[in-house]
Amino acid sequence: MSNSASMSAAIAAHRFGLGEASLDAVGADPQQWLAAQIGPADAPRGDALLNTAQALAFVAAEREQRRAVKNPPEGMTAEQAAAQAVGARYREVAVADARSRLLTAATTTRPFAERLQWFWANHFTVSLAKGSTRGLVGAFERDAIRPNIAGSFEQLLLASTTHPAMLRYLDNFQSAGPHSQIVGRAARRAARTDESPRLTGLNENLAREVLELHTLGAESARGPNPAYAQADVTQFARVLTGWRVGYQDVDPARNFDPAWHDPGTKTLLGKTYPQGPDALRMVLHDLALHPATARFVATKLARHFVADDPPPALVDRLAATYLRGGAQLAPVYRELIASPEAWSPQAMKLKTPEEFVISSVRVLRLNPRVFDRADAKSAAQSAASIATLGQRPQAAPSPAGWSDRAEDWLGPDAVWKRVEWSTRTADRLGTSIDARALAAQSLGPLLSVDTRTQLDRAADGSQALALLLMAPEFQRR
Repeated sequence: MSNSASMSAAIAAHRFGLGEASLDAVGADPQQWLAAQIGPADAPRGDALLNTAQALAFVAAEREQRRAVKNPPEGMTAEQAAAQAVGARYREVAVADARSRLLTAATTTRPFAERLQWFWANHFTVSLAKGSTRGLVGAFERDAIRPNIAGSFEQLLLASTTHPAMLRYLDNFQSAGPHSQIVGRAARRAARTDESPRLTGLNENLAREVLELHTLGAESARGPNPAYAQADVTQFARVLTGWRVGYQDVDPARNFDPAWHDPGTKTLLGKTYPQGPDALRMVLHDLALHPATARFVATKLARHFVADDPPPALVDRLAATYLRGGAQLAPVYRELIASPEAWSPQAMKLKTPEEFVISSVRVLRLNPRVFDRADAKSAAQSAASIATLGQRPQAAPSPAGWSDRAEDWLGPDAVWKRVEWSTRTADRLGTSIDARALAAQSLGPLLSVDTRTQLDRAADGSQALALLLMAPEFQRR
């Protein structure tokens, strides 16, 4: 393999993929290696995984379990005992989901597709940080994101917006149209009993986040010609009323309850939409094809794969490809991997903690049983170690997801935790791994003269491996 081909293979493996122990895995044509991976993400590995219908049944069963505790342990109330039991079951589901996510990433032969799955799961964040999503986050990634990463953005947007996890995460299941049947009944009941209605009314969380974080982007609402305004958020929230959560069926249509829907037409972004469930599909279709959405998606993809501040010319080409293809994502990915800006030898992106740990597992060829059910304790510890580094899997702190900018991962404490993790890993493996040979096989021409010198001067195998894991060429991609 020529030096230029080797450089391209290293960039493909680490910038577009999740790291490889040997560049031979990429082959002689790195762009073709990446292009061949474009398609739905791999079926997730692992067991004890719930699909959406099973997860919904699991959530619904919580109420029954709370009622079932008749004889609580001494010193606990029935409510406390039930909460403890329910919490244990949710922890099992969460551990299985995190284990599957990490195991799939550590073992996939299609790392570009897996990185795209990570990208879109972060773009359409549903987080364990909010209790209402318990039991549903893994099912959301498996059923809404994985099958749709290389189809149309419109389908991906529809699947994510109408999934029960998103409806619960952003409180749409509690959103009632001001003039809906349910609000009218509640008002009449309150008038009879002289009590305040319990319904909270219109909730704008999902409407706002779909516009700001999933499609048009918050920046498009600023400037002299904003793409949308607060009035559009409110009208979109009215469109979304009635989209709640079914408990027995994954069919999104069953998540619509007409009694909660606000009747009448709604006007947003200069267009009028009818009442009923079909309006949401119509709005999402128009949002998917909006030029602001094309630019927002193009910018985020370029930021994720190329640079925190991506080249404007690259963003322009990706956005044009998106619009020309009717919001089909596969042509955008092909334009990305064909763009010269994406193949700059200078590594501009810093790995997040999850990327760092997974690339370490792949490059060091660690036994993937560390993420397997057969070693559940180790799996939980692996997820916990990523959390210790600052990124608990599937638990982003806000609907905006995890940051994709280096500055947010480079605080002194964060860097020191990476040093500690690398040192502990090297202490366990340093005698069995030749860090110098591994660096040459995995990073190839990306490896700088300074790093080679540091590795050569290392006192022993453990120190050499720790230096490799903390080397700029490995920490960045």
